Amino acid sequence: MNTTETILQALELKNWAVVGLGNNPDRPAFGVAKLLQDKGHQIFPVHPKAETVHGAIGYQSLLDIPTQIDVVDCFVNSNLVGEVVDQAIAIGAKAVWLQLGVIDQAAADRAQAAGLLTIMDRCPAIEYQRFI
Repeated sequence: MNTTETILQALELKNWAVVGLGNNPDRPAFGVAKLLQDKGHQIFPVHPKAETVHGAIGYQSLLDIPTQIDVVDCFVNSNLVGEVVDQAIAIGAKAVWLQLGVIDQAAADRAQAAGLLTIMDRCPAIEYQRFI
């Protein structure tokens, strides 16, 4: 987990569900999602309001997205991320990315055991600056 190789592999994946992404420009998810788009990723906002963000149609749940998701990027509280990780496993995602401050070792262990690339307590925007 959190190895350079794992991070680089995740950054190469195309379809990113951004859980917790809404239209509040003051929230970190808003800026990170825009950076992901600018880097060529397709984003899928996941939020209870299912808002369209940066031109991307929003969904209330990972289970509602009709496209194969590669990375589930988690902007939710640590105490809620376990359910999101379980949904990521259920939909056949290739990776889960738990954002800065989002820490749940048991959920990360489940993701790794299911074969998902797993990154925890990191931000793709920062990792892009470091590696690419």
